[in-house]
Amino acid sequence: MTTKPAPSKTKKNTKAAAPLPETPPASTATGVYITVHGHFYQPPRENPYLDVIERQPSAYPFHDWNERILYECYRPNVFARILGQQGEVLKVVNNFEYMSFNVGPTLMSWLKRHDAEVYQGIIDADRRSAERLDGHGNAIAQAYNHIILPLANERDKYTQVRWGKADFRSHFGRDPEGMWLAETAIDYPTLKVLIDEGIRFIVLAPSQAERCREQPTPDNPEPDWFEVGGGQIDPTRPYRCYIDDGRHIDIWFYDGPISRGMGFDDVLSSSQNMSDRLAQAIRGDHRPAQLICVATDGETFGHHKMGTEKCLAYAFTHEFGQRGWQVTNIAHYLSLNPPAWEVVLKPVTAWSCMHGVERWQSDCGCGGGGLWNQKWRKPLRESLNWLRDRLAEIYEAHARKYLHDPWQVRDDYIQLIHDRRPETVMHFLYRNQTHPLTEGEQVDVLRLLEMQHQALLMFTSCGWFFDELSRPEGVQILRYAARAIELAGEVSGENLEVEFRDRLQAAPSNVEHFRDGAQVYDELVVSSRITFERVAAHYVITSLFNHYQPRDRVYCYEAQQLDYQRQKIGTQTLAIVHLQLTSEITRETQSFIGAVLHLGGWDFHCCIQPFIGRLAYAQVKDQLLAILNQASVAKTMFAMTQVFGDRVFSLETLFAEERQWIIQQIADQSKNQLDQLYSQAYRDNYSILRAFQREEMPVPKELRVAADIALSYRCLNVIEQLCAATDPSERDRWLTELDSVLTEAENMRCTLELPDAKQQMEVLIITTLERIVVEPNAATLSAENEQLDRMITLGDRLQVGLSLDRAQELYFHCLHQTLLPQCLTSVETAQDCPWQPEQMSVLLALGQRLAVDVSAWV
Repeated sequence: MTTKPAPSKTKKNTKAAAPLPETPPASTATGVYITVHGHFYQPPRENPYLDVIERQPSAYPFHDWNERILYECYRPNVFARILGQQGEVLKVVNNFEYMSFNVGPTLMSWLKRHDAEVYQGIIDADRRSAERLDGHGNAIAQAYNHIILPLANERDKYTQVRWGKADFRSHFGRDPEGMWLAETAIDYPTLKVLIDEGIRFIVLAPSQAERCREQPTPDNPEPDWFEVGGGQIDPTRPYRCYIDDGRHIDIWFYDGPISRGMGFDDVLSSSQNMSDRLAQAIRGDHRPAQLICVATDGETFGHHKMGTEKCLAYAFTHEFGQRGWQVTNIAHYLSLNPPAWEVVLKPVTAWSCMHGVERWQSDCGCGGGGLWNQKWRKPLRESLNWLRDRLAEIYEAHARKYLHDPWQVRDDYIQLIHDRRPETVMHFLYRNQTHPLTEGEQVDVLRLLEMQHQALLMFTSCGWFFDELSRPEGVQILRYAARAIELAGEVSGENLEVEFRDRLQAAPSNVEHFRDGAQVYDELVVSSRITFERVAAHYVITSLFNHYQPRDRVYCYEAQQLDYQRQKIGTQTLAIVHLQLTSEITRETQSFIGAVLHLGGWDFHCCIQPFIGRLAYAQVKDQLLAILNQASVAKTMFAMTQVFGDRVFSLETLFAEERQWIIQQIADQSKNQLDQLYSQAYRDNYSILRAFQREEMPVPKELRVAADIALSYRCLNVIEQLCAATDPSERDRWLTELDSVLTEAENMRCTLELPDAKQQMEVLIITTLERIVVEPNAATLSAENEQLDRMITLGDRLQVGLSLDRAQELYFHCLHQTLLPQCLTSVETAQDCPWQPEQMSVLLALGQRLAVDVSAWV
């Protein structure tokens, strides 16, 4: 779609006049308003076969990058602190309550599963902002998985917007007013889709505007146009953009220089500095109202720039108000001050590419650097476009046999992505089927829909953003493509992989080892495929270490254990399993029998075959158990080969998470033995060690290592016992023992290695604090408070970087939700207080111990 270019200021306007502005609202905006928008997003990282994010070593010490950024950004912004001069917590602010924001749908779903407290904090912030701003919440939607919409075909554009809206409704319980576009990429066909889907406004960069003018009025029906293609557009006012049919969408252009300064300069070094910079953007032309809008990646606040969430918190709650500015969001401001100007956009643009959207389809140089090129981008885009079109043909040809409206059903499939419970799936299929579907037809329908899901994910923009195809982002979108190809083959019998791989050969890699996209696909994508058989082998091997329930879950598979027998002879352990697996995504079910022989250590010999009948399974079980009793490894392995064939699975077959866990379990057995040996060596040489220290002589390395390991071992054991203790006297005993061990370690000048102590002590402190302030018991208050104080002191002495953040958050919440309303506000409410005055003194002293400001009540 194209639009007629609006004339420049020097040309007569021949374009039909735009509709007159809407009737102004009853109340209008006055003064200076501030909106800070955070684009919170992480690319989808889930394994397309397991529907989980696997461990990412580069994110250490966290499990993966989502988790790392959760603790560096998302949680700190839900619980942003305003600190006093001594570092005490004066206030805890939910920044999401004051900032405009979008959270990518795939990230929001991840937060819901992994940190319910942060997830709910974001939901609550939107609700409270809507209460404050006349029903206009801070949250806006995002096109589903961050694809570059101008490069998508029309059908995918609609699905991306519809999925983004549906996902937003599922979290926030309302329709979105605005939508954030990946990389703010826009063209006029995309605008039409957004308007069709009821999106009222979007946010763009100032460089994306071409010309603007005041909207026509009866007094001025032909206003002059102003060329602003160099980024000169005034970002303090809203604009209306019309498409060919006369309909419109409102656009806010964020302040480019300040937004860049937030991400790449020192704008966020302090709230005063931020406010001073925003003040420079205020227009002094005496207009009644103006909005200063800045936008940046939400991860800037805490992840990219550590601690800057505190800058935002103080600015929102103090600095801006002191300057007479009002904190709002775009939807609220538009409700008070509809656009009086209109804008024409450049044909196709994005904020992060000066060449339109070439960064995601050609070697334009954006995102590059050094000696590497991006010649792989165009062949990758063309290969995926070809695959998308072939998948669409397969989808249409097969889905129309089962579904009334296949493409409408694809748009509705977001319902199952959110909720894959069997009853939800059955109801979904029932509503959309052309006839009662057999089990096999149901599986095919779900395969086709999931194929389309993967086909959308394979266009996630991050795959092109950087300078090399073999980076994790490029590999991830190829994994989605491979899964879509596999699902298409299972339904249609067509093998698209050969041609797809041939097309990838035209995508040159900058890494000599990989050569081209086909090599990347072979080495990093095909090798990561997961079959039902491999899931079964994973279950069988891990059953030696994990006690599965009769009905259990292995990632996104339902596992029904129909029979299980395990027997140990000497160092050998044999487990025999009859197992049924059902994919939660496609509802496909397969049954297997499997056997695993553990020879001790790292040696596992596992075999799997499809279930062929109860009698055959019983015979296999009897045969293998009989041979195991002969205590011959060779005979047992030979019998397994006779029964199952030559295909053998080992420890390397396991999915990375469990493989590493089992390696750790096996290593811990050896480590415990070594710990005991080092402990004995330490005890035997204790007096010699003390002598070296008294004489201030260098301690021999062998003796120093023995002391470090022995006391670390003792310390970890004591912490484990302390965490398990339920009786107050028992906790006292273990606290005393921990104090004794630490004193000994300090006297011996030991360096303790305590990998899990930080988390254990933080959980212990939280659970103790909950007993004090959430479930108050006046009789035990003093004793538990004393224990908590000892836990914090000992936790600091462990030197493991103990964090009291969550304890502070819990105490601050209880202080303002319980202590102040019930005990410290008035005489009337004090009658409901569960504590005596002297106990209140203890609780307030606890606040001081946690570095929470309670000075007004002490």
